[in-house]
Amino acid sequence: MTILITGSSGFVGGNLIPYLNQSFTISPLSLKENAVFSDKIVNTESIIHLAGKAHDLKNIAQPEEYYQVNFELTKKLYDAFLQSDAKKFIFISSVKAVADQLDAPLTEDYFPNPQTHYGKSKLMAEEYIQRQPLPDGKTYYILRPCMIHGPGNKGNLNLLYNFVSKRFPYPLAVFKNKRSFLSVENLCFIIKELLEREDIPSGVYNVSDDEALSTAEVVTLLAQSLNKSPLLLNIPESLIKGLAKIGDKIKLPLNTERLGKLTENYIVSNKKIKEVLKKNLPLSAREGLIKTAQSFNSIRH
Repeated sequence: MTILITGSSGFVGGNLIPYLNQSFTISPLSLKENAVFSDKIVNTESIIHLAGKAHDLKNIAQPEEYYQVNFELTKKLYDAFLQSDAKKFIFISSVKAVADQLDAPLTEDYFPNPQTHYGKSKLMAEEYIQRQPLPDGKTYYILRPCMIHGPGNKGNLNLLYNFVSKRFPYPLAVFKNKRSFLSVENLCFIIKELLEREDIPSGVYNVSDDEALSTAEVVTLLAQSLNKSPLLLNIPESLIKGLAKIGDKIKLPLNTERLGKLTENYIVSNKKIKEVLKKNLPLSAREGLIKTAQSFNSIRH
């Protein structure tokens, strides 16, 4: 079975291709605006669309970049899929296509209300895929992962690991926020199941590890991976919030907005995908985070 993968050189692609290589023939596909995708899909069984314009934390990207890459190119690729003999289309979207902040666990029934161009462009691609009549014998899967981590990860978890490894005390341990994470190994497992099985219906599926963890729990796990005890400071919540308000006025590293992002809840339900898989994920949330931390540690040495 030949699998076409966009975004093969990215973080997820770098983990997914070795995971699938023993079972499938993998063919990377470069996404270019002037590409004729129909020429590339010949003799392809399935397409995994990983490529996209990632969320820009520095706020320097132009809005149109998100819509061109995340919507227009996805639309073009999906149209080519519909006209081809390929059977399955797996689109990696994001929970941010639904909500940037949550007041309850995120399920697939949650009404989408993205606030960023990244989230809006991903939602446009999702809605386009769902609107198109689906020919017999074809299926699509829209996966909405939360924060993905694993070997090669260079995101916020890596920054937190460096913070812990330098033995800086974590000052926000009093906050018991809960966040969902996703081990890239669990994501690879789910994608492989979707490729191999014929009993999973088309649709939108949230993807996360089973358990949500507080940031303090993550700090503890990262410290354990370094064979160190965690340094957690339980500074009174009122004092932290007071300092954040001062930071709003005199531009301290901690302000109200940053405190909110560090301590907010963002819990994602994976109930729907697990019900159709009827299998447990390979790694628990804690096992996945420790495995990721160990990969960081091996790079340092």
